Amino acid sequence: MKKFVIDRELSEVKGAVEKGSAVFLLFTSEELERKAAAAELEEEFCHMPVLRDARVCKAEIRKECLCGTVVTPRLIRQDKKIAFSYLMTADRLAICDDSGAVHSLVRRLMREKCRVDGSTGRLFYEILEQLVGKDLHHLEELEDQMIQMEDAALKGELDNVNSKIMALYKEVIGWMKYYTQLDEMVCELEENKMGLFGNEEENFYHILEKRIGRLLNETQLLREHCIQVRELFQAEIDIRQNGIMKILTIVTTIFLPLSLLAGWYGMNFAGMKELSWKYGYEAVIGAGILIVCLSMWIMKKKKFW
Repeated sequence: MKKFVIDRELSEVKGAVEKGSAVFLLFTSEELERKAAAAELEEEFCHMPVLRDARVCKAEIRKECLCGTVVTPRLIRQDKKIAFSYLMTADRLAICDDSGAVHSLVRRLMREKCRVDGSTGRLFYEILEQLVGKDLHHLEELEDQMIQMEDAALKGELDNVNSKIMALYKEVIGWMKYYTQLDEMVCELEENKMGLFGNEEENFYHILEKRIGRLLNETQLLREHCIQVRELFQAEIDIRQNGIMKILTIVTTIFLPLSLLAGWYGMNFAGMKELSWKYGYEAVIGAGILIVCLSMWIMKKKKFW
């Protein structure tokens, strides 16, 4: 477990903390299960959300504290998302993080000497701000992938495009759900029903809510773009299938008279004079070639191909 004093800036401490100082505790689920942090969290410890049960972003009001979870679609390793649980009071902020993401964010805040002004609310705002700071760049990368798939569909390069579009669509939906949940969580923090922080922190959360709202709008636009790309892909498939059906129809139309001719002379009636004609075979062959040429000329004339 790591312990930090929340002063004008964030600083790590090893021993006891002066009474009245705001404290930030950062630990893992294993340490939480061993209750290594119980002495620091005191009676609020029982309200700390269990990280393995985290599925959504949320903020819940408990007795004299605010707690919740944050789960992002961003993967740090294969099938492992960035997720952490938190508990906040007026002078205590505790975060349980197994992904290591919050540890990295905290190190960055300390390296950049970011101001937290002795407030747990301000520190949590800075952590959330750092968390969503590079999301717009990732959304732009998703948009670039959509444009590439759109160009491939227009060029007729349709191999594996459908599976790629569906994978991208699912990812965009995941980000959209994440921003919807995160927006509701930040709204809960902005309302400050428990009075854990002052007006300045409320303004910070209002700014963060606006930023998350813009990211949510961006994901909604990406979803619409993804649907359009899928419709374009389906349209290209339909055009290709229509082309194949057109060719088959033309071939069938051209050779249908030959089938009629073959069926006609295949009846072998005794009174068919052509069967005993010396040039009957050559005449049928010539008639067949003439019919095919005439049919092709008519098709060309009518611009059927």
